[in-house]
Amino acid sequence: MPDRLSRNPSASPADTPTRRQRADARNNRARLLQAARDAYALDGTDVPSSAIARRAGVGAATLYRHFPTRDSLIAAAFAEQFGQCIATVDEALKDDDPWRGLRTALTKVCRMQAEDRGFSAAFLAEFPDAPEVRRERARAESGLARLIQRAKDTGQLRKDFDSSDITLLLLANNGVLQDSPAASMAASRRLLAYFFQSCRPTDDTPLPEPAPLRLDDLYRAPRRTG
Repeated sequence: MPDRLSRNPSASPADTPTRRQRADARNNRARLLQAARDAYALDGTDVPSSAIARRAGVGAATLYRHFPTRDSLIAAAFAEQFGQCIATVDEALKDDDPWRGLRTALTKVCRMQAEDRGFSAAFLAEFPDAPEVRRERARAESGLARLIQRAKDTGQLRKDFDSSDITLLLLANNGVLQDSPAASMAASRRLLAYFFQSCRPTDDTPLPEPAPLRLDDLYRAPRRTG
C-alpha cells in the first residue's frame, strides 16, 4: 500500500532560515523604531543615527538596510503621531461649532508637542525623503485653513487672524518646552490660554501685519545629519 503524503509536510531546509531571517528583520526594525522614539523624546531629532543603532543593539548596516536615510527613520518613528494630527483636524472639521473645533485641534497638537520633544522637532522639520509625510501635513494645513475661515465666518474668530498665527503658536509652544514633562505641559496650557483669549473678536484694536511665516519655511530649517 503506497505511503500517504503528509498533510503537513515539514518545511524544506531552505524555508526555515528564510522565515527566521524575516522574523529577525522585523524584530530589528521594531527595536530600531523604539530606540529612535526613546532617544528623540529625550534629546530631539538631532540624535545621530549611529547612536540609535547602538541603543537598539544592532549595527549601522542593519539600520541603513531598514532606513536608508535619516528622514525615513524619523518619519517612521513618528508615523503614529503624524496620523493622529491628521485625524485631529479631520475630527475638528466635523464639529458643528467652528471655534470649538479649531480650539480642540490646536489644543491636541500642542499637547502632543509638549508630551514629546522629539515629535515637536519632527513636526517642524522638512522630510525631503518622506513624501507621504509632506502630503499628510499639507492636508492638515488645508484643514486648519478651513477651520480658521469657518470660525471667522461665524464671528467667533477675529477677522485679522492669519494662518501664520498658527505657525507662531507652534513655534512658541516648542519654545516653552522644559526638561520636565509636567513643566512642559503647564507652560503649554498657559500659553494656549493666552493665545485663545487673544483670538476672540472682543477687541477692535488692529493687530500688526502678519509675520511672513509659513510652516513650509520652518520645515526647511537645517538639521544636523549623522
